[in-house]
Amino acid sequence: MGYTHPLKDFQFCPICGEKTFLIYNEKAKKCSHCHFEYYYNTASSVAAFIINPKGELLLCRRAKAPYKGTLDLPGGFVDLHETAEEAVMREIKEELNLRVNELSYCFSLPNTYPYSGFTIHTLDLFFECHVNSFDNMQPADDVSEAFFANTNAINLDDFGLISIRKGLELFLK
Repeated sequence: MGYTHPLKDFQFCPICGEKTFLIYNEKAKKCSHCHFEYYYNTASSVAAFIINPKGELLLCRRAKAPYKGTLDLPGGFVDLHETAEEAVMREIKEELNLRVNELSYCFSLPNTYPYSGFTIHTLDLFFECHVNSFDNMQPADDVSEAFFANTNAINLDDFGLISIRKGLELFLK
């Protein structure tokens, strides 16, 4: 598959509105009218590996597009002015009503995330997270279902996002 510029769909300069917003390099466009330059950079997202006392991994089912109905790990995009650690704790609280009491960074993987007809390039940061109690676990927000699975029974083809599949493959080794 050939290279597609990440800003190919953006034809008009966001500053002056002229249709002179042209490819400047592999990740930027520049307006030949007002000389505004825009560099497209990767968005940050987080994903969590949460293991229960039985050694099972917490999995989620996606409630929304993209990949609605496929399996996923808890997580999501890092908000403005938020650290990756804050983001993974917030996402776990929003999606599962769980409180993280300890976390550690594992690794990162590049990914693409299709949204509203646009491809968002992401850097997915994976964390191992520990919670004290699963008593109040309740799927919400982007999660329609949450459950624990034996790590030997996980089928990577059930996961929609490529980086999550790759991340699970690395984590489960």
